Amino acid sequence: MTTIRIDDPADPRLADYRGLTDTALRRIAEPAGGLYIAESAKVIARAVSAGHRPRSVLVQEKWLDDVAKLAGEAPVYVVPDTVAEAVTGFAVHRGALAAMHRPEQPDPATLLEGARTVVVLEDIVDHTNVGAAFRASAALGADAVLVSPRCGDPLYRRSVRVSMGTVFQVPWARLPEWDAAASHFAAAGVHLAALALSDDAVPLDDFAAARPDRLAILMGSEGDGLSSEALAAADTIVTIPMSGGVDSLNVASAAAVALWALR
Repeated sequence: MTTIRIDDPADPRLADYRGLTDTALRRIAEPAGGLYIAESAKVIARAVSAGHRPRSVLVQEKWLDDVAKLAGEAPVYVVPDTVAEAVTGFAVHRGALAAMHRPEQPDPATLLEGARTVVVLEDIVDHTNVGAAFRASAALGADAVLVSPRCGDPLYRRSVRVSMGTVFQVPWARLPEWDAAASHFAAAGVHLAALALSDDAVPLDDFAAARPDRLAILMGSEGDGLSSEALAAADTIVTIPMSGGVDSLNVASAAAVALWALR
């Protein structure tokens, strides 16, 4: 480990951490650069434990002992609080950030092999919801998560933080568009159940009573729900019965309810 103290927020060695509040920039820069940002010693530790490799670590002095051992051979940039905030654009309350190399993404077909319960997220654009869905998936026994081409990045900083690092625990991959993705489930013998509002939808309790042995639970976007292509690919449409004039739950809450019922 090499410890380097930096007092200048314009130092080019801090480029990976600059302007993290600019969501549009990070969506472009993180995948193209093969990096993601892990925030807090706990999250960095989970990433390292999962075999992910840091390129560098940015840390405030008081947190140095907690994260230094996690850096491996990567440089550790020790900065004052004011420099951390000036570089990132926010107060780094958790004391540490790491620029992590993205691991190679598995093939969706490989993740479906032998999986009993899978969560599928279609076009979930809110990174908070993506992270919360991963946390529910980890806590309630999903074997994998598959995300659509336009779904938010599970390794985006907010997704990682909200998931409490469980995005490193649950294997995940991106699906192709539905004209190609549907065949992955059929070939693996995985029943695709779409959570949606429909006149012919099966109530969740009834579906759980005769749960298919191998199952993928398909969740739609925050505004429009599932696309017509996703609904056409589904083997069954399932609904969570509601009361009180509420027609649906937040996607992460719905994932937790469905996983609990189908455990």
